[in-house]
Amino acid sequence: MTSIKKTLAYLLLSLIISAPLYVSAQQKTGFHIIKDISIGSTGGWDYITVDGANKRIYTSHGNQVNILSTTTGDSVGYVPNTPGVHGVALISALNKGYISAGRANKIIVFDLKTFKILEEVPVGENPDAIFYDDFSKKIITCNGRSKDATVFDPIADKVVATIPLNDKPETAVSDGKGKIYINGENTSSMIVIDANTFKEVARYKIDGGESPSGLDIDRKTNRLFIGCGGTKTMVIMDAANGKTVAKFPIGSTDGLVFDPKLQLAYASNGEGTISVVKEISADKFEFVENIASEPSARTIGIDLVTHRLYLPAAKTEPAIAGGGRPKQIPGTFHIIEVGK
Repeated sequence: MTSIKKTLAYLLLSLIISAPLYVSAQQKTGFHIIKDISIGSTGGWDYITVDGANKRIYTSHGNQVNILSTTTGDSVGYVPNTPGVHGVALISALNKGYISAGRANKIIVFDLKTFKILEEVPVGENPDAIFYDDFSKKIITCNGRSKDATVFDPIADKVVATIPLNDKPETAVSDGKGKIYINGENTSSMIVIDANTFKEVARYKIDGGESPSGLDIDRKTNRLFIGCGGTKTMVIMDAANGKTVAKFPIGSTDGLVFDPKLQLAYASNGEGTISVVKEISADKFEFVENIASEPSARTIGIDLVTHRLYLPAAKTEPAIAGGGRPKQIPGTFHIIEVGK
């Protein structure tokens, strides 16, 4: 073999060996802030819910829920008189939305077309996160002060069960097959509920993460994505046994969403970033990047139709010495839209 042929053969072999490393390296998302959607009134905020099918955004804001168009960003209405609102769950088939009003200790039911309030039903103390479990066909609220979860029948508009948790529940998700998973913030645990009996069936200590808040699930691989603000860590857990599959450093997160089509998990961090982790397989995950957002943008919603992200935020005054949440500058509340 001539020296030229030897050189070519060597180069070809080098390319073959290095190819797998190149393929496995994750490309950036290309996501960036597309626009800011301004909401003039003042007030705090928590969760944001995006209904991609009907092109609506529902954001908690002060003592009301603001409803915006994902197409134009324009306001299409609001639901008033929702004291201490935290989150919104939707059931389009019933044309009803459900608001967790933390200071009122109620679920507020409203019409998705007129936005008029239909019912107000007492639940546990300080209902925080709220979601619809499509397996049991029930609405679930995580009640922070009474340390339990309320099970609400959306057909009868009444409470059908209360689940004692002995822990402060933050967020809950369903695997769609009969299990509900709830973050226990005080003990940094994952609490597993049987969606047939509404009884606790397991409790897993979150290995490597404290003060869990954001939570989502890949139903296909049965993996839980847990945003732990106390340790600034995203923990990925096997929902079947509670074992940690992977963990990544992120920021002071409060929200997390998973896009099953893109296989990407996004954690929103108060420092002004969105940490992105890619699911390669059920047992392999890679950190992709930190997307720039804005300080105070700690919660996040996702449009699973357009794959865009939405984060509530506001400008704040300089932090006060000794801690405490920075004071919001009036008139600066807005929604950040992030995408390609």
